[in-house]
Amino acid sequence: MTKRDMSGKVILITGATRGIGRMAAHGIAPTGATIVVVGRDQARVDTLISELQPIAGCGPLHGEVCDLTDQADVRALVDRFKTRFDRLDVLVNNAGAIFTKKVNTVDGFERTWALNHNAYFLLTTLLQDILRSTGGARVVSTASDAHRPGKMHWDDLQFERRGTKAGWSTYCQSKLANILFTRELSRRLDGSGVTANCLHPGFVNTGFSRNNGSMARLLMTISRPFQRKDTKGAETVVWLAVSEEAEGLTGEYCHNCKPAKPTGRARNDEDAARLWGLSEEMTGTVGAWR
Repeated sequence: MTKRDMSGKVILITGATRGIGRMAAHGIAPTGATIVVVGRDQARVDTLISELQPIAGCGPLHGEVCDLTDQADVRALVDRFKTRFDRLDVLVNNAGAIFTKKVNTVDGFERTWALNHNAYFLLTTLLQDILRSTGGARVVSTASDAHRPGKMHWDDLQFERRGTKAGWSTYCQSKLANILFTRELSRRLDGSGVTANCLHPGFVNTGFSRNNGSMARLLMTISRPFQRKDTKGAETVVWLAVSEEAEGLTGEYCHNCKPAKPTGRARNDEDAARLWGLSEEMTGTVGAWR
């Protein structure tokens, strides 16, 4: 890819302290952008900043700690960001996880849904004004081919009645939601100069799912020969965020630095609009979009 000179531009990356997000930050750092890295733990945020600082061409760095499953914390993050910055050239929605046990967040949502979808929607919504006012801004969201067996359970999005199949059903639904969100976001941003795309990073060798007990860790260890390196998984994030080749691309689901074809369910514009309306209700942002 041909990376643009991003000096003077601002990039915000969630889920930045591990795996794909961490390597995306490493890949973006040489462009000279001001990078705001968001993580759950201050020590990990500080460690990442210390890793990025020696990279040739690295621009200013700023760290933020936020629990993205807590909507009040997301709103506080946005307030802090807007106090410090008057532009946002790239928003990378990357934080995500799979949880084997069903637990509801402080806002009352199943936590996979809260982190993997609601956080994307709320953060993007609260930052839409600054994205619109920044010429040529981009929104990049990490989805997954795990959307392929996914289904939107409209009558039970929070899995209050049906089983979660050790977290797999909730995860697949959330990844399908990422693509539907991107489609509708791109439509709503049409004519604004802001683009929105999502991506499948591949099956990546990261700390993913190791928060779910010994069996999950064992499965991840056994499958390691089939996993990509995190640097490879981050490539499409970097490509969509800062490459010249991705200029003007919008509404796409990408893999290996090019558009790919998601399932028919993921291309259903009626479902995308329906999800958008429900997301506004779940995040208290009804009427926020122009």
